[in-house]
Amino acid sequence: MNHPAARGPRYRQLPLWRDAQRFMLEVECAVRAFPRYHKYTLGTELRRQAMDVNRMVARAAQQGDAAWRAALLERLVWQVEDLKMSLQLAKELQVFASFAQFQRLAEQAVALGKQSGGWCKRARSVAAQASLQGASAA
Repeated sequence: MNHPAARGPRYRQLPLWRDAQRFMLEVECAVRAFPRYHKYTLGTELRRQAMDVNRMVARAAQQGDAAWRAALLERLVWQVEDLKMSLQLAKELQVFASFAQFQRLAEQAVALGKQSGGWCKRARSVAAQASLQGASAA
């Protein structure tokens, strides 16, 4: 009974999803060690942003319409950029347990940005081709 649907949604097989999940778990571990004030302000924001990235990956992967997928991926790219800014602020406030912890998260965020940017670029290309085909068929 190894039916493909039994393995769960397709987005869970995407490398971007796996990396976003791993990043979210790392953020969770890092925020636990934040000083109390930052744990409930900046830490909450980082957690929310990491979760939003995961949600957007899932929504984009499940979207059948090429134009809508491209729009969702555009939002994903911006969400990753916002996340990078929050990480930088956290570094400047010295809330991470170590520089190595920040560096690990920053490298993961850059990787998420590259993957989402590449997927977005590809989705825009597919959407443009679909709209050209639709226009020529009419």
